[in-house]
Amino acid sequence: MLRRLAAQDEPRLRAVALAAKESLVHIKEIQSVRSAPTPVPAPSARQAQPGPPKRTIYDAETSENLPGKLVRKEGAEPTGDITADEAYDGLGSTHRLYAEVFSRDSIDGSGLPLDASVHYGHLYDNAFWDGQQMVFGDGDGEVFQRFTKSVSVIGHELAHGVTQFTAGLAYRNQAGALNESMSDVFGVLVEQYLKKENAAQASWLIGEGLFTDKVQGAALRSMKAPGTAYDDDVLGKDPQPDSMDTYVRTSADNGGVHINSGIPNRAFYLVSSELGGNAWEAPGQIWYGTLTSGSLPPACTFGKFARTTLATAEELFGAGSAEHDAVRKAWDTVKVKV
Repeated sequence: MLRRLAAQDEPRLRAVALAAKESLVHIKEIQSVRSAPTPVPAPSARQAQPGPPKRTIYDAETSENLPGKLVRKEGAEPTGDITADEAYDGLGSTHRLYAEVFSRDSIDGSGLPLDASVHYGHLYDNAFWDGQQMVFGDGDGEVFQRFTKSVSVIGHELAHGVTQFTAGLAYRNQAGALNESMSDVFGVLVEQYLKKENAAQASWLIGEGLFTDKVQGAALRSMKAPGTAYDDDVLGKDPQPDSMDTYVRTSADNGGVHINSGIPNRAFYLVSSELGGNAWEAPGQIWYGTLTSGSLPPACTFGKFARTTLATAEELFGAGSAEHDAVRKAWDTVKVKV
């Protein structure tokens, strides 16, 4: 998406193209962080009783110097800057999901403080976890609004930290698509848990509300219907496949990590839809158990991941259970062999 924006040469989109180019400069650096091996905390640390969040928000003041000026610490009153306060609240919502649903003590399982910098760069079209903290751009105002506006995006980026401290999935090809998919899964779960939406009520959109009203699109991605999130003259059409029948083989995007993630995304949606109720309950427990199982190799394939979700479902709910059957059916539907 950013590469397409960077290539625009219409006068009205010059600022957008420049903003996209600036964002792309950081992509390789972010990808290297997501691919770097990280020591996994000891089991005792990961199972520690969750404590309260420890949030600190900084203002980069449109620079790229991190972290920036301190504007809000844990327990302080709102700043009045909607971006800083949305970041603070989004970090809290993410911490709450992991603590209350998965008994996980912050991103690393050991009470990691949650730091974030807002107003990063000039018209910066991205938000990212840099391996240590969250960073939010304000968007270009033409295509993207501020990136703190979507709690699913905040949850998505912080989930890269959880993957970093657990499975350490490589950021390339199918393992990279699974890395992205895990972030989408926990991103929507943060939003659904915050809103108390069950699987039928939820939109299953990642980044809903990020686009300006000039864009023909609802969100960055749809887990319910991959390939339908946007169809716009500038952005093009959402390229995500919804099954292995349309798997995209490409050298771009680290082997299609943001594209082919639509396949495991849809599998999670299908499990949640089949079981009904709250997706953070049985489906979320199966996916979280899989991520933290220690059974996923860094170069994990879709097939290996699917088999591990089946094993986790059996361990948690029993062979032949509704949960086990729903997982098998979902992977069959998206044509991933288990």
